[in-house]
Amino acid sequence: MNDSTRSILHEVMEQQTLSIAKAGIICQLNARTSILAAANPVKSQWDTKLTTVENIQLPHTLLSRFDLIFLMLDPQDEAYDRRLAKHLVSLYHQTREEEEEELVDMSILKDYIAYARIHIQPKLSEEASQRLIQAYVEMRKVGSSRGAVSAYPRQLESLIRLAEAHAKMRFSNIVEKVDVEEARRLHREALKQSATDPKTGLIDVNILATGLSVSDRQRRIEIAKALKTMLQSKGQAPNMDAQRLFEDFREGSDAPVTRDQFDDALRQLKDEDFLIVTGRTVRIII
Repeated sequence: MNDSTRSILHEVMEQQTLSIAKAGIICQLNARTSILAAANPVKSQWDTKLTTVENIQLPHTLLSRFDLIFLMLDPQDEAYDRRLAKHLVSLYHQTREEEEEELVDMSILKDYIAYARIHIQPKLSEEASQRLIQAYVEMRKVGSSRGAVSAYPRQLESLIRLAEAHAKMRFSNIVEKVDVEEARRLHREALKQSATDPKTGLIDVNILATGLSVSDRQRRIEIAKALKTMLQSKGQAPNMDAQRLFEDFREGSDAPVTRDQFDDALRQLKDEDFLIVTGRTVRIII
């Protein structure tokens, strides 16, 4: 996705408006629709060692605005392959049982959705409101034991929208506790797939909110501290080559260090006014 398309999505999902420029005239329209999007992994196959942000390579500021993110993976399992093949074959060869199966007519489904959108405007009941508050507090407590933020107000807003949508499906003008429970279940199942840290196996909302998991952020802090210690041991050294410094640091590190992690550590130390990076050279501020 190019930058211009991303900027359009940012405006639509952040401000609920869409700006269109034609013949020197700029028109701003209200965005009153839901967004259903699909994306393929950059390597054409999902890498279980990478996060959702790294696999899709879309900015976390955009991914975090979707209420639900589900992964559709190919498990390469014989039972799954057989069931999928059976379904595809049935599209061309229907058995008598499948012919007798009652399906929803498309015109009826369209009328059902249109009626719900126009005539059903559900409001939160007192019981549903209290359950939403309780659900948000429980989500926040999950990460408190690990010193991480496991939920943001954006997640609470997602639960409210999902609960209202579920009430609309029931043609109910009141959001009840059952709607909140279903919204919580959907949100929890989506997080299990899209916000699981591949290194720890734990759900980490920070992956979608900031693009980095708690473990990755802690690792970057440790690398920056180790690099600072190594540079301090060199004393008042002249300008150092960044590539040579990276090779020396990687050789002396107990754990593997990538160039991206090293560059992040340099930027962090630069923000701390500990060193100056000029082109390919690094110099400690005395």
